Amino acid sequence: MNGLSEQLLKTSQKLAELGLNKGTSGNCSVRSQDGFLVTPSGMSVEDMTPASMVQMRFDGSFELQVESNAKKPSSEWRFHRDILRPNTFSSRPEINAVIHTHSMFATTQACLHKDIPPFHYMIAVVGGDTIRCASYALFGSQALSDNALSALQDRKACLLANHGMIALGRDLEDALAVTVEVENLCEQYWRILQVNPNPPLLSEAEMREVFLQFKGYGKWAK
Repeated sequence: MNGLSEQLLKTSQKLAELGLNKGTSGNCSVRSQDGFLVTPSGMSVEDMTPASMVQMRFDGSFELQVESNAKKPSSEWRFHRDILRPNTFSSRPEINAVIHTHSMFATTQACLHKDIPPFHYMIAVVGGDTIRCASYALFGSQALSDNALSALQDRKACLLANHGMIALGRDLEDALAVTVEVENLCEQYWRILQVNPNPPLLSEAEMREVFLQFKGYGKWAK
C-alpha cells in the first residue's frame, strides 16, 4: 500500500510541477487490492504525504491511515470509483489509474462544450478519433460520473463541460502521459481556432491508418 501511496503522491506533485493542477484543484486515483486509493479533499499538494491518500472501497466507504492528516477523499471519488470498479457494465479492467485536472487548455475547451476533432493524428492516443466533452453536471455528483462514463466509452480521456479533463491509464505513469498529451492537443486546437475556425480534419480512413500504425508506436502501442 505504501508503494501505491507514494506513487499517487509523486503523480500529484508532477501534475502541480507541470502546471496541470494548481492549489487544491484536481485529483487522481489508482486501483489497489481491495478497492482504490484516491487523493484527499481540499488539500494542497505541498501538504500531502503518502499517508494522506485515502483508501476507498467500491461501496463508497473509506478509511484513513492513523497518521493521516487527511479528512476525507476527493469530492470526485464517485467517477474514480465508477471507472475503476470491477464487474460492472462500465468496468475497464485494462484501466488502473485515473487523473482529473483543471489544466488551462483542456478546461478552456470544456467551458466551450467542445469535442476535440481529429485535427491531428495524436488524437488517437485517447483510443478514438475525437476527445468527447461530457455534458455538464455538478462537481462531485453521481450525474457527473454518469456523464463522464458515457463520454469515456472506448476512450482514455474526456473533457467535462465547464470543469476540466479526465485521463485514464494502465497505471499512473500511463495516465499522466495521456493527461499531458490531451492538454497539448487542446492547446494546439485552441491556437488553430484563432487562425481558422474550421480547420481541415483527418478522415475516418486516415485515422484508421493511424490506429494501425500505433500498434507498434512506442509507449502508445496498442
